[in-house]
Amino acid sequence: MSTNQYDVVVVGLGPTGLTLATLLGRRGLSVLVLEREPEFYGMARAVYTDDEALRVFQTAGVADEIHADMNVDSAVQWVRADGSLLVQFRESQRPLSWPVTNFLYQPYLENRLEELLARYPHVEVRRGREVVSFAQDDDGVTVVHAGSTGSGYGRREAVVDEATASVRASFLVGADGGRSVVRTSLGIDMTGKSYPERWLVIDLEAKDGVDAFRHLPYFDFVCDPDLPTVSCPQPGGHHRFEFALKDEDDKDEFESDATVRRLMTRYVDPDEVVVIRQLVYTFNAVVADRWREGRVLLAGDAAHMTPQFIGQGMNAGVRDSDNLSWKLEAILRHGADPAILDSYESERRPHAKAMIDLSVFNKSLVSVKNPATARARDVALWTALRTPGVGGWLRRAGMKPKPRYRRGSYLGLPRGVRGVEGTLSPQPLVRRYDGRPVRLDDALGIGWSVIGVGVDPREVLGADLATWARVAPSYATIYPFGTRPQGAVGDGRRRAGLVDLEDTSGDFVRWLRRHGVREGAVVVLRPDKFVFGTAQGDPASLTRALVDQLGLL
Repeated sequence: MSTNQYDVVVVGLGPTGLTLATLLGRRGLSVLVLEREPEFYGMARAVYTDDEALRVFQTAGVADEIHADMNVDSAVQWVRADGSLLVQFRESQRPLSWPVTNFLYQPYLENRLEELLARYPHVEVRRGREVVSFAQDDDGVTVVHAGSTGSGYGRREAVVDEATASVRASFLVGADGGRSVVRTSLGIDMTGKSYPERWLVIDLEAKDGVDAFRHLPYFDFVCDPDLPTVSCPQPGGHHRFEFALKDEDDKDEFESDATVRRLMTRYVDPDEVVVIRQLVYTFNAVVADRWREGRVLLAGDAAHMTPQFIGQGMNAGVRDSDNLSWKLEAILRHGADPAILDSYESERRPHAKAMIDLSVFNKSLVSVKNPATARARDVALWTALRTPGVGGWLRRAGMKPKPRYRRGSYLGLPRGVRGVEGTLSPQPLVRRYDGRPVRLDDALGIGWSVIGVGVDPREVLGADLATWARVAPSYATIYPFGTRPQGAVGDGRRRAGLVDLEDTSGDFVRWLRRHGVREGAVVVLRPDKFVFGTAQGDPASLTRALVDQLGLL
């Protein structure tokens, strides 16, 4: 049990900080969030989220509320300058119970998350507070902060009060963006590449009563050698365009009202819309050299910056928050060794870096400005789409990095040739004993899950139950469709403390069978729903791994 004033201090109230604070709050930890800006930014930056991130928001208890404000199941396209189709990505399957493609308006998302955070009295948010310094020891971190006018998100010089206050916490997480005070205070560099290519972003809102964007229903990468363009639909009558500048283009001229109006005219009637933002920017593809120093950790853009070309920057921070939140709970509530935090970077860094690399690759394809090279690209894509196996893989965006940890880098049992350990489990709709459908995670809860395939896992664990009780798991039995036990009167009584589910779609059981997990086995899911391990018959290896890898004394 923590004796510090807070369990965790989170620096930064962007999507990463909001998600982390919400997850920690739902897990019962006391949290202080310090945000240097006194007022909410109110501008859209992130525009997209995927099914993996929505599953994290589900764990945080906010997914249904924020998903109601999203543009769902849009196709994503590469098109030529004349609008003819090159490639269309579309995915209607929902292996995680959420759509793969979801476009959002970030102010809606952040406002809703901050509103919902108020339900946790043990989570305190303080805006207009700048972190001045911090120092850590064996027991926690002392964080010194002061009042700040904020920088207007980089538009002016911030003024920081001389009067300071200090708090103690068991851990400090810097989720304070690419210019992270926490990271720079630790002297941690970022490695990668800063790209000189400039893009003009224009955020628009349709005027009241005007349907200005109906003719632009899908997300388009316009592969025009003369002017590579991104066209992004957003909910609530919003739309974003991004236009690539040439080397000789003048930044101030491109940001001028006249240029913005001229560029918009290609796609919309400028008299039907309001320009919310017009800004030329460059981008970085960099990763912090280390993500942890003792009790201080980095998350989101403070740890890695992803170019915008596949919309994964915000989602990487959401994944960081999920990974960190349950490990901090394990340390602060279940007595795990703080050394488990080493697995945060070893698990998350490869996936974050793979997303960065894919984003850079997509940028290089979209922004081709040489006409001959553009024609070669188009021919290569045409050929790939008509190649058996490859075409379907492209249309399903099969190149997207999978939620699967590298062997030897994750917290869990080692993965064999067919093993499922270290991979994210699917989340089908399952049937409760009363016949009601429910998402798997909602049935299992937000902690550890011990699942028996057709058996009560507690009977398999036997004497090891006392050890498992230390991490307070939920216990569940999942039956293949139509195989619930039947018998005499009284045989089917519910067992106290057991979640009783039926896999009506067969997706979960088929997934297990593909990896060699059969009836009678026990499957352990970590709180982030990655597989910790499986056992067929003898559960001792699972119990030993739990004790050893969490460092339980």
